[in-house]
Amino acid sequence: MPEYIHQRHDWPEFRWSETALTGLLAAVRHRQGRLIGRMEGLGFAHRSEANLRTLTEDVVKSSEIEGEILDRDQVRSSIARRLGLDIGALAPADRDVEGVVEMMLDATQKYAEPLTAERLFDWHAALFPTGRSGMQRITVGAWRKQTSGPMQVVSGPLGHERVHYEAPEAARLEQEIGAFLDWFNGKSGIDPVLKAGLAHFWFVTLHPFDDGNGRIARAIADMALVRSDRSPQRFYSMSAQIRQDRKAYYGVLEATQKGGLDITPWLEWFLHCLDRALDGAEGVLASVLRKARFWEKHAGASLNDRQRDMLNRLLDGFAGKLTSSKWAKIEECSQDTALRDIKDLIDRGILGKDSAGGRSTSYSLAEVT
Repeated sequence: MPEYIHQRHDWPEFRWSETALTGLLAAVRHRQGRLIGRMEGLGFAHRSEANLRTLTEDVVKSSEIEGEILDRDQVRSSIARRLGLDIGALAPADRDVEGVVEMMLDATQKYAEPLTAERLFDWHAALFPTGRSGMQRITVGAWRKQTSGPMQVVSGPLGHERVHYEAPEAARLEQEIGAFLDWFNGKSGIDPVLKAGLAHFWFVTLHPFDDGNGRIARAIADMALVRSDRSPQRFYSMSAQIRQDRKAYYGVLEATQKGGLDITPWLEWFLHCLDRALDGAEGVLASVLRKARFWEKHAGASLNDRQRDMLNRLLDGFAGKLTSSKWAKIEECSQDTALRDIKDLIDRGILGKDSAGGRSTSYSLAEVT
């Protein structure tokens, strides 16, 4: 009996239960439509801010799923620069950040263009600009080679590894990817959201590259979801939700890859994950509107550049507690200057001291009404 789904005689004739998925799919599609409608009712600046936040979260969290931590400020700056958005001072971005951003924007902003092998090679080369994954040299901008040995997903210490999955041998990849791309670019009659889920599963099952397959699979799914939204602007992040549900994500992938061609459980999980991602979009919208109300309220305030930058960081979701030492480090000023900036904002009622004790006093935004 075949151990993996790609070894079955009817591969890749995927099946699923319309009965099991219809209600869930209809509910998700309804929420998608409502979200897009609400966002279109906002002004251009608010939509752009929501789009920037979502794309930043998508890039950061997709990399986190694979254990790679990117600098959020660099990601945000790189996206803003490429989209022509004015967000003030732009942080210089490392090559690895630029590469991930380049791939994501190519997938979402050029969603109507065909997905080709050359385009996938370009995405892969952007992800690995040095030709290495960590310390290991890998094949970049081309399918993995037979000489690399079997492509396995493993965990556990050396000598006690557990093989979760083994991908098709390299000799099959040309034909397998050709079939996948023909299907993805063709008119299959499948709802675009289901197509996103199926594309994600199909590509990651093939695992055609030495590394980066998960990130590219999620970019392909995002591309299909953009087609379902019919808008390049992103207001919800599947990668951010998958990052929260990472254990379940890998669990359902492994179970499906070791099952038959009925992939209903995977598609159910994907739709539930998308539904939770749409919950997250409500938080993004609320945060954008809160930020807009804040600056409307303080439109006439005479603030210096350091204060404006730090207030925007707080409004965007500052990580951890804000202290005077953090202020001084981020804004590249002295501790005395940081304390003067903070005291001025406290006197204006914009900042307040946190009630929690500790070695360092921390500060938070006053409520925005």
